Amino acid sequence: MDFNSSDTVRLIELVRAGDAQAFGELLALHRSRLRRMVEMRMDWRLQARLEASDVIQEAFLEATTRLDEYLRNPALPLFLWLRLIVGERLTRLHRHHLGVKMRDASREVSIYREALPAASSAALAAQLLGKHTSPTQAAIRAERMLRLQEALNALDPIDREVLSLRHFEELSRAETAKVLGIAEGTAAKRYIRALKRLKDILAALPGGLEEF
Repeated sequence: MDFNSSDTVRLIELVRAGDAQAFGELLALHRSRLRRMVEMRMDWRLQARLEASDVIQEAFLEATTRLDEYLRNPALPLFLWLRLIVGERLTRLHRHHLGVKMRDASREVSIYREALPAASSAALAAQLLGKHTSPTQAAIRAERMLRLQEALNALDPIDREVLSLRHFEELSRAETAKVLGIAEGTAAKRYIRALKRLKDILAALPGGLEEF
């Protein structure tokens, strides 16, 4: 769904008019996309402790308290604003539970990146294997996971991020460019390049993963 969808625009106008229920509908409209983002970016050490749905719910409560501020100055499309709040919440949870500062200056790829943990190569690899194969032997899956993670880690950080945003979080080209702070054309070229490299790698895996 594009961030300028008619449903989003209509609901925002209702919220501006004082319709409290409309904001709940807006949150529900974007919940599944935000959940995918949390699942891709939550540190594996937290996955046994935290549910993605709980992270989303806490972020939505914060969004409710900040709604008036957003309506006064909507610097971002609504979905990207919600995504930023969810990312900030996820970062705080990482710091609280892991005692680490989730920022690596060498991997910064966007003016918004400080607030969001990067999508992990393990999460990306798991998505690929889960979607495209059902190996019966753990050793085969482990080998594929390792090779996929190595391949994903070999990508430029911004290309890996573009791949995550476009292919797994299903952001539009415009949304991706906005998140990364780059031109739409640049985002599109990086996505095509990253996809080609990944397709080549998948096809070369034992048994082949040609469809992507």
